[in-house]
Amino acid sequence: MSTTSCSNLTKGRQLQCDRIAGGIKNVYFGQYDDFDANAGTGEILGTGIIITGTAPDQEVTDINMANGSALRRYSLPRGESSFTETIVGSTENGTVHYTPQITIKLNHLSTADQNELKLLSTVKLVIFAELNQLKANGKNIILCMGIRNGMRLNSGTNLSGAGFGDHNGYSWTFDGMEEDVTQVVADYTTVPFDNNAFANVTVDIS
Repeated sequence: MSTTSCSNLTKGRQLQCDRIAGGIKNVYFGQYDDFDANAGTGEILGTGIIITGTAPDQEVTDINMANGSALRRYSLPRGESSFTETIVGSTENGTVHYTPQITIKLNHLSTADQNELKLLSTVKLVIFAELNQLKANGKNIILCMGIRNGMRLNSGTNLSGAGFGDHNGYSWTFDGMEEDVTQVVADYTTVPFDNNAFANVTVDIS
């Protein structure tokens, strides 16, 4: 056994035999300030979003939001949106952090989306990505980004296209910087976020 490691590895990984689907089905935006926060630190980790378990079985098991708040669901065109998490380590400095990034593509320019863009670009967000990938139990995997420091809309394009067949709509990129990896949300029962442990978590699909 090594005497120099800070922690122990917990498991290996076999070659996976199942085929999966890539991409993102839906994305859910929550304002960081709508999640219950620690009165002293203002952080939502451990209060508004609770992670339990130890690696490799760690996941988000509890979400608590303020009365009257909601997660805003955006349904995404198939095959156009993606999640990437980059590991940023420095051997010289002895540091490591993670930069989650999600890019979503929406079709059709509209007045409503133009106005919503203004709001999205000014607030700190917690973002949930419902993947096309299914678990063995048939439930979609849902990732939670921005648990500690939030996510921000920092780049993107709104474009009309030139030809009749060109994309007309939006491409927005949200990114963050976290001390830990992006977490998976505990399995829902029938629809995302219907978990019994979640408090005041409603989904606005309008």
